[in-house]
Amino acid sequence: MAVELSPRAARAEDYLNDQLQTAADLDGLESLLENVRKQQELLEQQLSASRQNLTERIKASETHASALLKQAQAFKGQQANVDRRLLIVTQSETSDDAIEQFHADIRSLQHLEAALQPYLRLQKLAITLKEAQPAAEGAAPHLVDHVHQTAQSLWRQMKNAFAGQFEKLWTEMKWPGKNVTLAGKLELQWTEGIQRLLDLQEPELDAQSDHVQPHEEPLVLLPLEVMIKPLELRFQYHFAGDRPTNKLDKPEYFLSHTVGLLSQYDEFFAIYLQPILRDRFRQSNLAMTSIFIDSTAAFITALLPMVRRKVFRVIPQVAKQPQLLSHFIHELMSFDMNLRAEWGYDGGCGVDGWKGLTWEVLVKKDWFGRWLEVEKNFALSRYQNIIDNPESGQIDNESVESSATKPTNAAIRVNDLLETITDRYRPLPSFSQKLHFLIDIQIAVFDLFHARLASSLEAYLTLTSTLTSSLARAGSRAAEASQPDLHGLAGLERLARVYGSAEYLEKKMRDWSDDVFFLELWEELQDRARAGAEGKRGGKVSGNMSVAHVADKTSSTVGSDDGGGALFDETAGAYRRLRVRAEGIMTDHFVQNVRNSLKAYGRVNAWSALSEEGNESLESDNFNLAISSELDNTVQLLQPYLAFLARVLAQAPLRRITRQIMLTVQTYLWDHILMRYTFSSTGAKQLKRDVHGIWEVVDQYVGVGQGEMGMKRLAEGLVLLLLQTDTTVDVETSTEGKEGSLKFEAVEERLFRSNETGREMLVELGLELLSESEARSVLERRVDFGR
Repeated sequence: MAVELSPRAARAEDYLNDQLQTAADLDGLESLLENVRKQQELLEQQLSASRQNLTERIKASETHASALLKQAQAFKGQQANVDRRLLIVTQSETSDDAIEQFHADIRSLQHLEAALQPYLRLQKLAITLKEAQPAAEGAAPHLVDHVHQTAQSLWRQMKNAFAGQFEKLWTEMKWPGKNVTLAGKLELQWTEGIQRLLDLQEPELDAQSDHVQPHEEPLVLLPLEVMIKPLELRFQYHFAGDRPTNKLDKPEYFLSHTVGLLSQYDEFFAIYLQPILRDRFRQSNLAMTSIFIDSTAAFITALLPMVRRKVFRVIPQVAKQPQLLSHFIHELMSFDMNLRAEWGYDGGCGVDGWKGLTWEVLVKKDWFGRWLEVEKNFALSRYQNIIDNPESGQIDNESVESSATKPTNAAIRVNDLLETITDRYRPLPSFSQKLHFLIDIQIAVFDLFHARLASSLEAYLTLTSTLTSSLARAGSRAAEASQPDLHGLAGLERLARVYGSAEYLEKKMRDWSDDVFFLELWEELQDRARAGAEGKRGGKVSGNMSVAHVADKTSSTVGSDDGGGALFDETAGAYRRLRVRAEGIMTDHFVQNVRNSLKAYGRVNAWSALSEEGNESLESDNFNLAISSELDNTVQLLQPYLAFLARVLAQAPLRRITRQIMLTVQTYLWDHILMRYTFSSTGAKQLKRDVHGIWEVVDQYVGVGQGEMGMKRLAEGLVLLLLQTDTTVDVETSTEGKEGSLKFEAVEERLFRSNETGREMLVELGLELLSESEARSVLERRVDFGR
């Protein structure tokens, strides 16, 4: 039975049979074995290399498998994230639906972009047809309307589609959150969305002029109109309905909220939107129009429509309540001023400036008349409260400089009221509205207070005239006692209140006339008045205000070319006349009281009987006599009067009044004392002492030398009256200007020789005011006069 060999043994047997076929082949057995060994070694080397290669391949395969596993896991995560985003973006329920919806959006976007240029051509055609129709005498109206309606319909569809695509970016960019971010592909997508919307708006932008008219609502850039939507929803949430932030008496809530939005998002738009706008418009006719080239101005323009709608809804409600209307308009003006001053907003109007929401409310919506009525009623009510205050008539010594004339509390408060009124209408952009406030409220209050001051003077004059008549008839003090506030210091204070109030407000009006605000108002008034006078404005300055009416209320120089004048000329002139009149009456009051106080002194007739015997102090001109007791009333009257006037009047009016008082005293003493009686040397010295006593009181309150300055004629008369007969008189010769001396007899002789020698003598004596006849009359009053 044959043994079955293994394949390996069978191959070995076949090899040996092939190599050893004959006996001779055995001789080469060694060589054969050697060859076999070499082949075995080679095979073993190949086997080892194959095993090593296999090990390496196994390891590489395991590494690759691990990497594939990780990639598969990462892909699975990415797929899940994509599915989630697709679900959000497309608002689908499953990832398969989301993928299908996403591809549909892409196709839709591609279709919209393809339709954009045809739409733009259609829109331009609609605009061209509309512009050309008037020249064609209104031909083909149905065609024009059809093209316009078709363009508008397509516009709405494309706007909604582009806006919808743009809004899908908001979730990723966290708009409108506090930390809005754009980076990488998101920024690129956002920029592309902005550009598409601007492309869609291109016909409107091309139709815009480089200067927005002040009365027009500026165009809102479409990208910002879309981005404002969530901000508007937030605005409506807070400021509509019955939420606590929506209060009629708190318009500052929604206005400050709007300014807060500007502060919050202005930087974002400046970083990301500003470069787009600059590149888009810098080569266009809108390059100098802020609302298109400037991101901040464009953002403000986009916010204003929601504020405008809120304002227009609220104004009819607050108009029913005067306090709320006044507050609402004040806050709205502050909002407008904030946008102009803090944010540099001009509404695209350039140098003409943005008129503001306040202007739209007052002019376009015609609420100015109602607001003016409310403000006027408030002003008159506050004025009446000032007048009714028990302290209104008191003189205020603290509110002005110590050297200034003191006004009453009422004058100061009226001025404060008028300055508040100015602040109310200062921000108004309308000349007509400013002029109405000026004339109907401000000057009206001035006129009311002027009438009150004038009536106070008239009442004083009437009562004092009546009292004077009563005193003349009764010959007693009973009538005077019945009106204690009309005489003495009380009467003087009453007049000083009128004077101080008139002067204070007159100066304030002069100051206001130099204020830039009133200067600009005056210049515009002059321009309009000149145009009205030339018939260009139908003789009107503004609205129904004629040139004559405005001139009567402001200045007679309105419409003239003399270059002078100011807004308050007429009113300030009325106050000036009142002040002058009050000063005159005050002076007359003082003069009358001084003249009455001198009557007792005028009855002294012992001037020639006074003797120097027993009084050695009279041997010198520098004597120390007591003032005549009959002059005590005058001195005691001057002291409180002048003390009061020095406290309430400025130096100029104080000295004017004092000068008149001194002239009165001088005239009385000259006529009733010096020219009526004769004087011994002692009598002359007593008169001099009495006069010096009056001067001392005046100098104490008015200033050194003021007493003598007001009575220089009498002072010179006293020099002649006091010339000593037994002494020489020092003189300055008129020919050589040298000092010399003359005997009294020589002085007397030259004064009476002729007018020429008399004048020369007076000059040498240093007497400038006395005439020759007056000098002779004084010498004749001496008891030792020998002619």
